[in-house]
Amino acid sequence: MTRSLAARTSAVAGAVGVVVLTGAGTASAETEVAEPATFTSAFTAMATPDMVVNADSVATPGEPGASGTFMYRINSDLEVICYDITLTGVTPPYQSPAKTATHVHQAAAGKAGPPRIALPDPEDDGSGKLVSSGCLQGPFTTGLAPEGTDTGEGFSLAEIEADPAAFSTDTHTSAFAAGAVRGQLTRVPVGGIETGAGGTATEGSSPAPLAALGGTVVLAGAAAVAVRRRTARS
Repeated sequence: MTRSLAARTSAVAGAVGVVVLTGAGTASAETEVAEPATFTSAFTAMATPDMVVNADSVATPGEPGASGTFMYRINSDLEVICYDITLTGVTPPYQSPAKTATHVHQAAAGKAGPPRIALPDPEDDGSGKLVSSGCLQGPFTTGLAPEGTDTGEGFSLAEIEADPAAFSTDTHTSAFAAGAVRGQLTRVPVGGIETGAGGTATEGSSPAPLAALGGTVVLAGAAAVAVRRRTARS
């Protein structure tokens, strides 16, 4: 499941493959796609153990010393999300009742909420870090149906664009079932134009760097993007 950026961008445009996500829960097929030419928004999350809460929204610290960088690029017109995830100090095995243990939850800061997207769990890249990257196209499923309906059913990426603060991302392990690390999604300004607000992010050769959290963190592992104005639709 983990693919390098070079491999993704060299894939034939529009090519679609099916891949099985093998998480701690029941495996299920998701649609993996080549990286699209444009994005309607981009988000980052700096995940830490102190952000973790349990199902009752009670603070339940995750793995001490662990951290995670989650970068998401979205094309909500195509229902495609591209992800670049790096975990440091997180100790597998992963564990979750969902079909994978790495998620985007609809959950504001300090609150629990259902997973809406189940992402491939990061794997060791040989340096001691756990990494995962690729692009998935909806409709999304999580394999979790506490009330008889999958928690991903009917979810649209436009919901993240409308209110990113209402979403968190995390990863769960057997030792830290509530979450090893968790972070809230923050919209990333690209090229001086905030994506998701009339601009479209596209791949470029020399754009301004993606940065978040006061400009102190340059996002690694994500494609460099520039911004062009979306043409008016007829």
